[in-house]
Amino acid sequence: MDAEDFKDVLSAVRDFVRTQVIPLEEQIDNEDRIPDELIKASREMGLFGWAIPEEYGGIGLDAVQDVQLAMELGYTTPAFRSLFGTNNGIAGQVLVNYGTDEQKLSWLPRLASGEVIASFALTEADAGSDPSGMRATAIKEGNSYRINGSKRFITNAQLAQVLVVFARTDPSAAGSTKGISAFLVDTDAPGVTIGPHDKKMGQEGAWTSEIYFDDVVVGEERLVGGQEEVGFHAAMASLAKGRLHISAVCVGQAQRILDESISHAATATQGGKAIGTFQLIQGMIGESYAELRAAKALALDAARDFQDGTDRKLGPSASKLYASEMLGRVADRGVQIHGGLGYMRAVPVERFYRAARLFRIYEGTSEVQKVVMARHLLKSAGM
Repeated sequence: MDAEDFKDVLSAVRDFVRTQVIPLEEQIDNEDRIPDELIKASREMGLFGWAIPEEYGGIGLDAVQDVQLAMELGYTTPAFRSLFGTNNGIAGQVLVNYGTDEQKLSWLPRLASGEVIASFALTEADAGSDPSGMRATAIKEGNSYRINGSKRFITNAQLAQVLVVFARTDPSAAGSTKGISAFLVDTDAPGVTIGPHDKKMGQEGAWTSEIYFDDVVVGEERLVGGQEEVGFHAAMASLAKGRLHISAVCVGQAQRILDESISHAATATQGGKAIGTFQLIQGMIGESYAELRAAKALALDAARDFQDGTDRKLGPSASKLYASEMLGRVADRGVQIHGGLGYMRAVPVERFYRAARLFRIYEGTSEVQKVVMARHLLKSAGM
């Protein structure tokens, strides 16, 4: 998308977030659901397909534009972005990058329009950031595969019509990342059971569930890429771009918390003075601003490297690590600046404080990001 068109998209999303979504944040938190009117409006705006190529009905944003958009989407409850995040991110990108021509033509236009919601079914009880512990299997029987196993913490599972399911087509490779393939599985297929959505610490409205597969049979045309063992590479590529996107969402979250904190500090008083006149409050605001600027610059720099292909591993991990940890610190300061009020459920910083904790865990924990970077750097040194 050219710069002028993208500028219009960014402006429209910024306005929509501030005028339509933010006023409903407390309702979303209390009801644990995204209102139907926001879902409908998101479809009409093309938000279910911003990262899907234009030839398949999407907006076709590049990595840098994706990051800029994520910062705007991150300014409100993260549940809103999560609604269409899987279509554009980890689930949709598996098809964009690894799907066969037939799979792309069949699924991507429907993902882009929001007619279909896709979920990324990778995580298991013993296989989180490291998929080597994966136990789900997909055994070939003639021209089909029989899938058995379970997945947990799967975003949008209850809303989805299709699951991108990762399973071992080579059970003898258990304990490694080899022999993992990906399949497109309908949520209403016989043998698929989706549990109720989880009760979480925060991010109400963003639903995650367990999924069970009991002798689920899919045709070989549902094997992503038409080849076995494509799955692991597809998952890692999708997660790398997803980490970059999540780092930008963290920037948007931190910006909202900082804006709320500045507004409160300028109006709340103690001893007849605005608390913003106190140097310790100023120190927290200044420190949050500096860290936010650093995270924003890192995300944009990593996005440029991702886009031109010079770095698609170190940058996303570094950006996700720093931005998610930064968000935790900014959220903590935000609550502290608000004082007792910051601990009350009706105050935005309290919601963002609870939501912030998850960003250091999903799409690869902070610890995993450190290991990814260290191994890559040591490998370049011949180790």
